[in-house]
Amino acid sequence: MSNQRSRKWITTVIVLAVVVAGMAYLLPLFQTPELPEGIASGNGRIEATEVDITTKYGGRLAGVLSKEGDTVDLNQTLAQIDTRELDAQVRRAKAEVRRAQQERNVAIAVIAQRKSELSLVQKDLERAKGLYENDSISLEQLQRDETAVDTARATLAAARAQVSNAEAAIEAAIANTELIKTQKDDSVLRAPINGRVLYRLAEPGEVLPAGGKVLTVFDPTDIYMTLFLPTQQATRVAVGAEARVVLEGIEEFVIPARVSFVAPRAQFTPKEVETRTEREKLMFRIKVQLDAEFIMQYPALAKTGIPGVAYIRLNENAAWPASLQSVERRQ
Repeated sequence: MSNQRSRKWITTVIVLAVVVAGMAYLLPLFQTPELPEGIASGNGRIEATEVDITTKYGGRLAGVLSKEGDTVDLNQTLAQIDTRELDAQVRRAKAEVRRAQQERNVAIAVIAQRKSELSLVQKDLERAKGLYENDSISLEQLQRDETAVDTARATLAAARAQVSNAEAAIEAAIANTELIKTQKDDSVLRAPINGRVLYRLAEPGEVLPAGGKVLTVFDPTDIYMTLFLPTQQATRVAVGAEARVVLEGIEEFVIPARVSFVAPRAQFTPKEVETRTEREKLMFRIKVQLDAEFIMQYPALAKTGIPGVAYIRLNENAAWPASLQSVERRQ
């Protein structure tokens, strides 16, 4: 019995020693550093500029070439809408162009014919005038020749109008062809930015309406954190002020940042940010932009939604505490 108690006591001592050692190692990483005068801090979550990849026209989704987490380049093809119907419309539009061109050619030939007819009746009229002056024909015959010339001129004008109509039809058919080709080009969904796929919202085979979302892409170089500071501190924050960000779960990193926005008006702090006591106070919204080069060096940090703490230097002469001085990976 004595030996069992001794072993239990030894085991308990060892466990306590391990716990104390673990706390001694981890506590510095999770503790909020004691801040000197001129340094403010606030809680927030990592956010990024997000862009929805949407359809311009409704249709069946033929393929999605990217999945969540993929890195994409500017203008890279991400998805494709089925274009078989548009292909048929393009062929029909091209046929309309050819038909209009043929009608114009026919109208041009008719003009040549009407010109010949006009020339002939004009010669007949000239002869009729001479004969009428010599009393060889009646006035009625002269008037018929004059009417024939007027009719030939009207027929020629109508033929020329048909050519104008045919040319307008050609332009309309070509414009329709270009419109359909544009719709076909818009059926290929491309990346508008260099970024990373955050969400894949549709799968091949789904029929999407105009404006249907297929993917959401975010810019890993445009990552920021929003926090709230009381009036006494917010009034001392300047746009461009130096900042530091430490994220929960990866406290070994101190991420350099800059203040990019200071709200011009106070507001009640959102519920999920602070305690109820703090929410009852008017606070100013502050936005700090994380350093893009640092994020590109450590791409694993480019994850939206991670909570953390942002530290802002209110006075450019204020010294960072030792735990926030280095922006390299902390050991």
